[in-house]
Amino acid sequence: MTTRQLEITVGAFMAAGLVALFFLAMQVSNLASMTTSNGYEVTARFNNIGGLKVRSPVSMAGVRIGRVVGISYDQKSYEALVTMLIDPTYDKIPADSIAKIYTSGLLGEQYVGLDPGGSLENLKQGSDIQITQSALVLEEIIGQFLFSKAEENAKAADSAP
Repeated sequence: MTTRQLEITVGAFMAAGLVALFFLAMQVSNLASMTTSNGYEVTARFNNIGGLKVRSPVSMAGVRIGRVVGISYDQKSYEALVTMLIDPTYDKIPADSIAKIYTSGLLGEQYVGLDPGGSLENLKQGSDIQITQSALVLEEIIGQFLFSKAEENAKAADSAP
């Protein structure tokens, strides 16, 4: 009979482990926040969104205030159109706020950060954020650094007697 109790205990432990693993996967993949919440949608246009994805966080002063719900390409302006759903409790965001794409950590996920403006009007359903800053692409920064070093070496070689 002790073998049967041991098997039941091991089975219960494995089931609890699988449930815990499922909840961990939901937290890591941001699927836990997939619930359709009320709020208002705002859009912003960026020249380059880098690795920004749907369900990426939208934060202000480090506090998560919403999430990205849509990314599309505007064929007229040749820009990425990012649609964000802002939680309704954050309804006092100035209309002239700045949207920037940040990376959490050196190689972490990208998210949209809002910097407040000074307007007396607030963002509302369908508002378009006019001032944006695109994502910094690490490859472009390294390329610019290497190009400037090569240019310095070429100037030094030309000025040598």
